[in-house]
Amino acid sequence: MAARGRPSREAIYRQLDESVDELRSRLGGLPTPVEAEDIWGDIWFQEAHNSTAIEGNTLVLREVELLLREGRAVGDKELADYMEVRGYADAAQWVYQHGLAPGDRTTGELITITEVRDIHRLAMGKVWAPPPPHPDATERESPGSFRAHNIRPFPGGMRPPEWTHVHPLMTDWVRTAAALSSADGPFPEALAEAHAAFERIHPFLDGNGRTGRLLTNLLLIRLGYPPAIIRKADRSRYLESLRRADAGDPGPLGELLARAVIDTLMRFVVPAVAGPTRLVPLAALADSQLSARALRAAAERGRLRAHRDDRGRWRSSRRWVDEYRASRYRRKS
Repeated sequence: MAARGRPSREAIYRQLDESVDELRSRLGGLPTPVEAEDIWGDIWFQEAHNSTAIEGNTLVLREVELLLREGRAVGDKELADYMEVRGYADAAQWVYQHGLAPGDRTTGELITITEVRDIHRLAMGKVWAPPPPHPDATERESPGSFRAHNIRPFPGGMRPPEWTHVHPLMTDWVRTAAALSSADGPFPEALAEAHAAFERIHPFLDGNGRTGRLLTNLLLIRLGYPPAIIRKADRSRYLESLRRADAGDPGPLGELLARAVIDTLMRFVVPAVAGPTRLVPLAALADSQLSARALRAAAERGRLRAHRDDRGRWRSSRRWVDEYRASRYRRKS
């Protein structure tokens, strides 16, 4: 049951379907990184910061932005933290640039094992230095190479498969990923099952969490969805949702991913591609000064020019919100 005032999981899934359908049908789909460098740049900073922070990286968002935008390592953090963010950012940029390509259609795969290896190599190459991430690592277990060791059970008792099973399991994984768009049940839960399955296989000695989130975003982008940014503030809920998925319940992780995609869509994509006069949902026009709830209240009181669509959702435009914002300041003066 949803908490009071919080949309149900089913409502979130409907909102995701409707929002992505609108992105494709009315807004021309996801823009390419070349067409909308600023949009993807903002997503890039957020993803590199949050995904590495989940793994313990100490750089704050401003330090990440300066590192990636200007190449400046500000602050007094460990060198490994800067290199970790830089490596993850390289891999994320590769995902954005290649995500809108058709994929390997010759075999029917949405993603290939080679791409899995490439993403891990990019993400981990800058931090995979002596000492290696495992005391028994061999020369074969470099970035982009599957593990050749068994690893200890995870907290909670889940035991990753024998290392000899990794390659056939990953072969099955890419085949399952190819069928995501036609999977039974809600798409976010099928995506959650794929993400959790990759983490259970744990194909690399280190960097599986970062690589798994990058792969999930590659799948999302190739299927026409914005990437999901799991916030560092949601780390505990994310890890618990993974454990629930391991136990056969992908719902919590599916909801977390769906909310993350909607957040990326409404915060970064829709406001940028819609233009100043196009009517969009109020969530896409909210900011730190005017929340979606405040905009809805203004629309209901007739103070914000807005239109209610046939689904009952209020829509307005950037221009109308700017007019409302200016009128608020005039009333206060």
